This record gives sequence, C-alpha cells and structure tokens, in this order.
Amino acid sequence: MGRKNRKVAIVGVGMVGAGCAYSMINQSIADEIMMVGRTHEKAVAQALDLSHCMDFTSHRTKVYAGSLHDCGDMDIVIITAGANPKPGQDRMTVLHEAAAITKEIIDPIMASGFDGVFIIAANPVDVVTYLTWQFSGLPRGRVIGTGTSIDSSRLKTILSDVFSIDPRSVHGYVLGEHGESQFVAWSHVTIGGKPLLHILEQHAERFPELSMEDVALKTRDAGWEIFLRKGHTQFGIGNALAHIARSILYDEHRIIAVSAILDGEYGQHQVCTGVPAIISGNGIEELIELRLNEEEQRQLEHSCNVIRTAIEQVQITV
Repeated sequence: MGRKNRKVAIVGVGMVGAGCAYSMINQSIADEIMMVGRTHEKAVAQALDLSHCMDFTSHRTKVYAGSLHDCGDMDIVIITAGANPKPGQDRMTVLHEAAAITKEIIDPIMASGFDGVFIIAANPVDVVTYLTWQFSGLPRGRVIGTGTSIDSSRLKTILSDVFSIDPRSVHGYVLGEHGESQFVAWSHVTIGGKPLLHILEQHAERFPELSMEDVALKTRDAGWEIFLRKGHTQFGIGNALAHIARSILYDEHRIIAVSAILDGEYGQHQVCTGVPAIISGNGIEELIELRLNEEEQRQLEHSCNVIRTAIEQVQITV
C-alpha cells in the first residue's frame, strides 16, 4: 500500500530556514523538504548540505531545491524570508519592506495551486501573517505565525533555571505581539500543575530575588541578546517551526502559542496576535480563550492595537 508523502517547502534559505530544515530532518518530520531561496544556487547548496545528514538519521528525508512555482503539491509552506532589522531597530522598523517581500512570495505560490497551510516566521511576524492571510485568500486557520511560541519557550527556560526544574514542567504563555508589547499571562503560569503565583506566595523566603517584571523583560529581550552577539537567531525558532509543522503533519492537536487571526476571540477583530491554539492537520483547529485578569486583558488590548496600527499602515501602501 502506498502512503502520501509529507511535503514541506521552506522559503528562505538563510539561518532560520536552514535551522528549521535541520530540525525537521533530525526529528523525521517530513518525507520531502524543498528549499526555495532568492538565490537558487544557495538553495541548491543548502539542500545538498542537508542531504548529507541522511546516513546519520533514523528516517530518510528527500531534500532538494525548487522555486515558488513548485509549491502546488506541498502540505506546508514555511516562510522565513523577509527583511532583517539592524542593531538598534525593532521588528516593526522593517514593516514596509517586509510587506512588499511577502506579496512577492505569496502571489506565485498561490498561482501554483497551493492549498495547504502556511507557517510564517518572517518578522514582524504578526503583521506578515495577517498579510499572508489577505494575499492568499486561504481560511484564517490555515495561516499560522510562529508568534509567541518562541517567547513562551524562552519564558519556560528562564523559569526552569530559577526553580531548577525541567523547562517542560513549566506551563504558561507569552501573549500578544512577538515584539515590544508582548506580555506574560502570569495568572496562567504553572509549575507541576501549581500556579506560580501561589508558589511565590507560599515560599517567598526561598525566592526573594525573583522579579516577575525582570523575567518578562528577559523573555522579551532574549532574541535581541542573541542577535546582538551573533547577528541572528536560528536554533530556537527553527525548532519552533518544526514543532508546529509536526503537529500539522501528524495531526497531533498540540496546544501552541502561535500568531493567529482573531475574529471575535478575546474581543478582538481584524488583527493577528499570539494566543494559544490547538494545531491539527487542518492548521488551527481552535483558538483557546484564556480567562485573563483585568491587567492582562488591558495588556492584550494594547498589544493588539499596536499590531492593528501596523497592519493599517502597510495596507495603505501595499
């Protein structure tokens, strides 16, 4: 009996695209990965280099170079290509350049007959995800941004160091923009099932120097700390992309904080922002509406307004 190959195209063959492909190969997530780059020769080189991993993996992944016009039969298209901010700039600085690049990418992909799921990592990811939804015409559940998935992972890592536990035993979400206006939903952070706020209340003497404000700032700025030291992030975001792709290709129904288009959820419309979602073979199966406290709801509204303003700015020019 035959089985349909799981096919993924990665548009953008720089550090993030290569990191994503490498993670997917080592986790045996896809049967085929097509690398698509602005410079075809670099895409060929990345595909060739990645194909030399196969003797050391548990599953053979076919890796090859292709073009935007070859995406018609892909299950997932991952977009990492975009405009990169310079040191001292934030992700929103490259807004208009990113919007133009996104349209250049999406139009030929849709012309190829693509009818799968987009996963977006290009920054500013909330805006680019929203534009991809508009340009593609796909249902909102089939356009997903990495959003605050990587920020939520960074939060868990920071807290795991404080409490000397495995990051996977920490549960919680960073919500809102993948950027300056993001925030931690502290009322929903738990360790081993116990709310963090209760732990700090009961054991204040054990963690006297723990500042939730400092943790939130370290979480928000973690990507910039990496960027300023080596010029890019790669492995964390690459693994986040692979994690989302796996949940789609294997219909895992994992709950992941992703950038999603809201249509009434959390009282928000015409915006794309980081919230927890059930990720299945259909893309976003369902958005999870957390019961936020008054301050968290205010922070989410502020973050959505920041993103919505940016979307409106580029809609005028694109």
